[in-house]
Amino acid sequence: QHALNSGVRRYHVAPVLCQRAKVAMSHFEPNEYINYEKLEKNINIVRKRLDRPLTLSEKIVYGHLDDPAKQEIERGKTYLRLRPDRVAMQDATAQMAMLQFISSGLPKVAVPSTIHCDHLIEAQSGGEKDLQRAKDINQEVYNFLSTAGAKYGVGFWKPGSGIIHQIILENYSYPGVMLIGTDSHTPNGGGLGGICIGVGGADAVDVMAGIPWELKCPKVIGVKLTGKLSGWTSPKDVILKVAGILTVKGGTGAIIEYHGPGVDSISCTGMATICNMGAEIGATTSIFPYNERMKKYLGKTGRADIAALADEFKQHLVPDSGCQYDQVIEINLSELKPHINGPFTPDLAHPVSDIGAVAEKEGWPVDIRVGLIGSCTNSSYEDMGRSAAVAKQALAHGLKCKSKFTITPGSEQIRATIERDGYAKILREVGGLVLANACGPCIGQWDRKDIKKGEKNTIVTSYNRNFTGRNDANPETHAFVTSPEIVTALSIAGTLKFNPETDYLTGADGKKFKLEAPDADELPKLEFDPGQDTYQYPPKDGSGQHVDVSPTSQRLQLLEPFDKWDGKDLEDMLILIKVKGKCTTDHISAAGPWLKFRGHLDNISNNLLIGAINIENGKANSVRNALTQEFGPVPDTARYYKKMGIKWAVVGDENYGEGSSREHAALEPRHLGGRVIITKSFARIHETNLKKQGLLPLTFADPADYNKIHPVDKLSIVGLKDFAPGKPLKCIIKHPNGSQETIMLNHTFNESQIEWFQAGSALNRMKELQQKSS
Repeated sequence: QHALNSGVRRYHVAPVLCQRAKVAMSHFEPNEYINYEKLEKNINIVRKRLDRPLTLSEKIVYGHLDDPAKQEIERGKTYLRLRPDRVAMQDATAQMAMLQFISSGLPKVAVPSTIHCDHLIEAQSGGEKDLQRAKDINQEVYNFLSTAGAKYGVGFWKPGSGIIHQIILENYSYPGVMLIGTDSHTPNGGGLGGICIGVGGADAVDVMAGIPWELKCPKVIGVKLTGKLSGWTSPKDVILKVAGILTVKGGTGAIIEYHGPGVDSISCTGMATICNMGAEIGATTSIFPYNERMKKYLGKTGRADIAALADEFKQHLVPDSGCQYDQVIEINLSELKPHINGPFTPDLAHPVSDIGAVAEKEGWPVDIRVGLIGSCTNSSYEDMGRSAAVAKQALAHGLKCKSKFTITPGSEQIRATIERDGYAKILREVGGLVLANACGPCIGQWDRKDIKKGEKNTIVTSYNRNFTGRNDANPETHAFVTSPEIVTALSIAGTLKFNPETDYLTGADGKKFKLEAPDADELPKLEFDPGQDTYQYPPKDGSGQHVDVSPTSQRLQLLEPFDKWDGKDLEDMLILIKVKGKCTTDHISAAGPWLKFRGHLDNISNNLLIGAINIENGKANSVRNALTQEFGPVPDTARYYKKMGIKWAVVGDENYGEGSSREHAALEPRHLGGRVIITKSFARIHETNLKKQGLLPLTFADPADYNKIHPVDKLSIVGLKDFAPGKPLKCIIKHPNGSQETIMLNHTFNESQIEWFQAGSALNRMKELQQKSS
């Protein structure tokens, strides 16, 4: 207890000293305990009701039901009311989440919550300089998050701590936890057997406010792993293969549950890599069953007490024998080959052996300009060790990287440990630049100088996402994702045409040699070096803490409530834009230089849909103003309509809003007067975010009706007075020639979500209920 109170970051507790049900969730919250007894009780209630074996996903999800005895449960149909154990927020999304929590009027968060400063650090010249520059530039935002955390009882991880998902894996995730995070790659925690789900800030506010959180009951896709990983094949190749099978929307509405004998050949951090990138196939989350690899990781990160408790409840942390999945995919790890996916989408899968020929055929640049390893997906000790093992072989033959090469440690603990153990030195010697412990180029925080915008080029990364312009804002950058060791090998060779399994390099002495498959420890032989202490505990009483938001700030803005529904149908709406093809949340609300406005809704709304392609002219950020007939930027046109008091709609294509969880992609259209988004289909998180902000996300009952709407039409949504779950709405399309036609639109609103729309937003509804209660 003395160690806990003094803030010691790394210590060990003998399992014999742990009392059942008195094991802390985290070193940083000694009075918040893991409650496996409640999980067990709820699982038993549901199992008796359903009278069938349960998947692991079902056990943990149903084990967190608010009312397990009465909750209607049907995969893919019913909405579950859940009680997550904790909340995590990264600094870009935490700003809006905390602004919404402040608006709720509540004095303190109801569950353990943390803020992690990882998104606002731009990669430029190297770790220390980049970190200091970020602290200077973002001082106002960091101060807001720090003081808001102190006032409302939220733990604060300072800039330089590391990437949110690695911090969670090292300190907060555990088998059986249900955690929600305001970042789409929150599923990373599934590598430790938790149900960790990415959400928007409004969802996080629900949980922090102590309100049951709603989630459509997920389907469960089983991925059975057989065989054993070996050679150049890595955990990253598992999810690259699965992405190729399921595509970017194949996991929508489902949890991906890995099982089978092959699981035990994957390290805990490798399992986290696989779960992390499950976001790229639209999955609600991904999970692995509790095993010895997780136990080993828990012990090494100072949580042997949690592992001992998990051992006692292991039957609830693995799937039941005979459980049924909605779909099953089988992958033989012994036959799996190294993969590389891209460009421009993470589900375009290729074996590394084929990519050179495919690139030449497609006209993609084969010369690699930059190789980048790290990110929340692949920055573990094992990842760095395997990359260093490849680099060491090249150095032994007098070679360095032909491509530029960067390294991003996932956390301060990883940075300090790879410095101590020599990995960082090897990676620098081969030509690498070690960046700050942050997201950096993975999310577009990259001050890239080696090319000009518009220059066609190729980069390879160990990241998770490779949408057009995501890493460097250059639409001509062909980004490919693969494992860190393959990135390192390709960076040494400098070309996509190199296959490390079969091809030879020429050493400085002129002799040819072949790289051996990398081998590295999954965990350090010594204890992890925690590095600098970067955590700020919230005070026991934060009521006297002042949170400052200047009315003249360009980066922070207190929120005003959105207007309530007026009780009428939405008539004669203009179409702001009819989007052609892929439209991710990066297209709807760009990151990169716009990250600095994540706490200021009006300013960031100037990036609304600037990356979406207008079907009318095939251009980005160029739409027709229906009143002036002039073409102009999307945000300017939306503001013009808002000024004129005209409501507007967006028409979109398949899987609209895939990618990041950023709720700004929902807040911005609402703020600028949008009311309806009509698409062929939605990504899960974005659809929920739209509902939370009082917008109507609707889908074509017949996807072919997308072709009936033209950018110059007017739309009316009819039937809102009788808006009810499962009841389609009518859309009347009015053409400029005076003709009109009616199509049907589907929705997934339940009763409480309809109340969000009627109240103007979920936050407005929460405040209405609070007022009634008091």
